[in-house]
Amino acid sequence: MTSPLPAGYRPYEYEDPFEDLVGPFGYKVEDGRICFAFQADERHRNTGGTLHGGILMTFADFALCLTAVWDQPGERCVTVSCHNEFVAAGMPGDLIEASGEVVRRTRSLAFVRGQLVAGGRVLLTYSGIVKRLPGASTPPRDA
Repeated sequence: MTSPLPAGYRPYEYEDPFEDLVGPFGYKVEDGRICFAFQADERHRNTGGTLHGGILMTFADFALCLTAVWDQPGERCVTVSCHNEFVAAGMPGDLIEASGEVVRRTRSLAFVRGQLVAGGRVLLTYSGIVKRLPGASTPPRDA
């Protein structure tokens, strides 16, 4: 069972078998900023019936990395660190959205922070560092 991407979102074009397994995760660019979303379903719940922390941390890592590189043509990255703080529980059926911002870029690193929300409620905040890597893939730059 795989939920479709929410309206207006599309897949990011690169290969990641794990994200393909637990997603799909999508993105869109509005007003010069990238944001992300996925539709939570029953695959994403824990034994308590709420969303498993692992899916939220996976989605935060997805948002962290793509926030860091989407506007850097030809660049890829790998996560060096990702810190997550759980704020509220999400539920299967929730539309989970993520936003983030680059706090600082150096020649080799990017520092990013952001949050995951559902229905206006903050579920998780994240911050992290990614290692910047030159690459052949060109990130989307469209609006």
